[in-house]
Amino acid sequence: MRVPTAVITAGSLIGGWQIARRTGIRPLGAVVLATGGVLAGREWSRRTSPAVTTALAATYLGAFGLSHPLARKIGPWPAVLAVSALTAAASYAAADRRAPR
Repeated sequence: MRVPTAVITAGSLIGGWQIARRTGIRPLGAVVLATGGVLAGREWSRRTSPAVTTALAATYLGAFGLSHPLARKIGPWPAVLAVSALTAAASYAAADRRAPR
């Protein structure tokens, strides 16, 4: 059984942030983020078209970028949870709810 990409994206966004925050080693958080992106990207490419894969990858990277200014406005936990939820929803809608190709 494959792990849904919604779980991978949300988990790696939250996990990467927590690892970077708790260890103080930002590159370690980036490794978690990159690993999640690669795993999700491989599944997206198997399940969807190249255009959808590109859009989902852009959503994932955009969520990471958006979380930083959003954290200044609403706080770090709400920001990370919000972008993780949005990314997971996009992943589910575009790739996970469909049967693998």
